[in-house]
Amino acid sequence: MKIFKHLLALLVLGFGFNGFAIAQDKKIPAELYVASTIPDSLKEDANSVVRYYMEEMIVKGPGKATMQVHSIITILNEKANNEAEEVLSYNKKFSSVGSFEMKVYNAAGVMIKKYKKSEMYDHSAVSGETIVSDDRLLVMSHTVASYPTTVEFIYDEDYKSLMDLGQWTIQHDEQSVQNSYYRVSIANNAGFRYLTKNTTIKPVKTSAGVTDSYLWQASNLKAIKLEDGAESWQVLPAISFATSDFEYYGMPGNISTWQNFGKWIQALYADVSTLSPARVAEIQKMTEGLKTDKEKAKFLYEYMQRNMRYVSIQLGIGGLKPFPAAFVDEKKYGDCKALSNYMYTLLKAVNIQSYHAIIKGGENEQPADVSFPVNQFNHEILCIPFKGDTTWLECTSSTAPFGKLGPFTENRNALLVTEEGGKLVNTPKSTGADHQFKSEVHIVLNADGGAKAKLKLFNTGEYRSQYIGIAAMKLDDQKEYLIRLLNMKQPSALELVPADDKDGVKEVDIELVYEKFCDIAAGNKNFYRPRVFDLWRLTVPVLEKRKTDFYFDHPLQKSCVTTIDLPAGFEVETLPTNQSLKFSYGNYEVNYVYDAAKNQVVSTAKFNLTSQVVPAAKYNEMQVYMDAVAKAQNKKLVIRKKA
Repeated sequence: MKIFKHLLALLVLGFGFNGFAIAQDKKIPAELYVASTIPDSLKEDANSVVRYYMEEMIVKGPGKATMQVHSIITILNEKANNEAEEVLSYNKKFSSVGSFEMKVYNAAGVMIKKYKKSEMYDHSAVSGETIVSDDRLLVMSHTVASYPTTVEFIYDEDYKSLMDLGQWTIQHDEQSVQNSYYRVSIANNAGFRYLTKNTTIKPVKTSAGVTDSYLWQASNLKAIKLEDGAESWQVLPAISFATSDFEYYGMPGNISTWQNFGKWIQALYADVSTLSPARVAEIQKMTEGLKTDKEKAKFLYEYMQRNMRYVSIQLGIGGLKPFPAAFVDEKKYGDCKALSNYMYTLLKAVNIQSYHAIIKGGENEQPADVSFPVNQFNHEILCIPFKGDTTWLECTSSTAPFGKLGPFTENRNALLVTEEGGKLVNTPKSTGADHQFKSEVHIVLNADGGAKAKLKLFNTGEYRSQYIGIAAMKLDDQKEYLIRLLNMKQPSALELVPADDKDGVKEVDIELVYEKFCDIAAGNKNFYRPRVFDLWRLTVPVLEKRKTDFYFDHPLQKSCVTTIDLPAGFEVETLPTNQSLKFSYGNYEVNYVYDAAKNQVVSTAKFNLTSQVVPAAKYNEMQVYMDAVAKAQNKKLVIRKKA
């Protein structure tokens, strides 16, 4: 579900100027275009420098505003080439781009290129799985040939449909800020509010009649280089803006509370959740042999998965109102809100209560702020409040097990649309048991150092989803991807054997041939890493002091039982040492046993991660632990010819 949001604001330069018109004046200091005048402190860890940024939004009424932007950014290297591109969205009914100008300057501040609005590439916003959309894009891009290069953008936009006033992202990752200003002018009775994140910047407020103006200033901000495993919303400074009342695609609403916003969504959905009496009777007939409501819900969910497909359609009220359930029932497709609403309607047909849940989809996304109602959501799921067993459904997936969400929507706030309006509730938090990777490996060693191996992988949760995705690739791509994913020693031959996917467990069977599997052959001895792949690959750098929490995609449990048949005439000289390693959020164990009668070595390895978030204070402990795991997995098995 696409949420139609734009970054709207006004910045005024602090060189004694007043108003946006002056921002485009020739009086802007020439040194802001010259790369050599950038202070050294702003070059450290920076790929680009915001020399001057000014954005003004004048709010004319609920949902209506104009925006003017003037930016000057110096690109220091190829990592910031995206700064030489501007993408502006518009909608023929509710938003438009007025004037646009882009100028490009060399290192000395001499203009080398100029672009006008008429040169912008105008195309539909349709991409990927979106097949229909009301939105369009205007794009201007310059190919940077040398560094440093400075780009200047001046443009204005007009909006007649806004749900909130967007966000000022003050700086991006590895970007410093020399001068940046942001101003909002708005009626003093509009219920204007703002929320600061990772900054202490405060506005200067002035009033003239019934209009209030708020001016923020940011100057000489050094670049922020995100630490590995950090989420940008933890670190980068930003300010969000909203008003109490809004008007979106002609529909007025109030978002001063989550309850009020939920009421607006509820009204939006009021006429889309019915099926014909005959179709309702068919659905009731399909489920009449099932005893419990949960059995009926599971049956109908799997029925929807088999018969409907996901297609993103951004039409109507900003892409927010779902197509009617009858439409989805007939056409057999819909987007996240249409499929969730269809499932809602199926459940309603058999008298099972469920609720629409609006949510921000994406791994480790920033949670909604309970105290600051604003529409940051982009997805919809469904909630069934069974007594003592609340069940959540991801309705866009044709493969997700009933009642399982996954990292895209778990462990965050969702806005539940109830009879009383909106309520912020938490979605479930998965455990390692929800994301299991179990493997069984049988390796037969040859006397000449070669080997054959058979792998059986049993995957649940995100591992299951990953291997279902791999199965959709071309065969050669599957093989190449698996070798990289599992960090296998390159085999001479790899064959994928068809296997089951049932009861939430995806099996993957692989057969491998190695002309050379031993690492070193010396005299009568062969040295091996006694496994086809490692259970864990990640190590993290040593840091003097970690500043931010470290995020994994999800908790997990991994295990592997490896059986190695030694060649005839060989015996074990040295087994790798058993290991048992722990840190605050996980553990690793590996044990080796040699069965002389069978001439087999059997190893059992387990790796568990109990939390997807490791606090910054525990980073050093994790770093030492990860290094120890890597060393443990690198121990050698040594076999020798019998005397």
